[in-house]
Amino acid sequence: MFYSIINLYSNSFKTIVYDFPGHGKSDRLDRFETDFWFYNAQVANALLEELKLNKVDVIGTSGGALVGINLALENPEKVKTLMADSFEGESPLASYVSTIKEDRENAKQDSNVQAFWRSCHGEDWRSVVDNDTKVNIEFAETYTSFFHKSISELKVPTLITGSMEDEFCSHLDKIYEELRSKNPELKVYIFEKGNHPAMLSNRDEFFELTRKFINEHK
Repeated sequence: MFYSIINLYSNSFKTIVYDFPGHGKSDRLDRFETDFWFYNAQVANALLEELKLNKVDVIGTSGGALVGINLALENPEKVKTLMADSFEGESPLASYVSTIKEDRENAKQDSNVQAFWRSCHGEDWRSVVDNDTKVNIEFAETYTSFFHKSISELKVPTLITGSMEDEFCSHLDKIYEELRSKNPELKVYIFEKGNHPAMLSNRDEFFELTRKFINEHK
């Protein structure tokens, strides 16, 4: 998913990109953990432990943003700055979850979407997508928040970004405004144009924005 922008970041920073368990080039799982985004924050922390890394700059987009926030909430000593892009706030969007199964089945018939999923996950992309669909539904039926701690407890310098043209959520500005009401230290930047995620649809502007934010907190 990030092949097109990796060089942009690795030319300026030591860059580590990893696939969630069950995704991409990672080992396959029969099913995903229901508390998916918290579990994957634990995986990210284990990776940092294995690599003996502390005070890293974390960039997460979409579900990766939820993982990044969980990582910063649970292990703030590991995170120097956090950039969280194109995510739906603290709770699943009912409008997204209620149609995800039908939307995914329809998307499977689109050759362009098939090519994208195949490039991300390989020839078994269907099982990965099905597991992802199931976990989104299971999570919404089981939990009310993506996070185990309040967003008000997020003390790591954090930049939240998104686009007003995000096709999965047309009111990110209102969602982010609510987050800032709970934690005024959060920095917010909304792009006027660009689809989901803003990190890719506004790649150059997003990179300059994040580079500036990282350098401000060296």
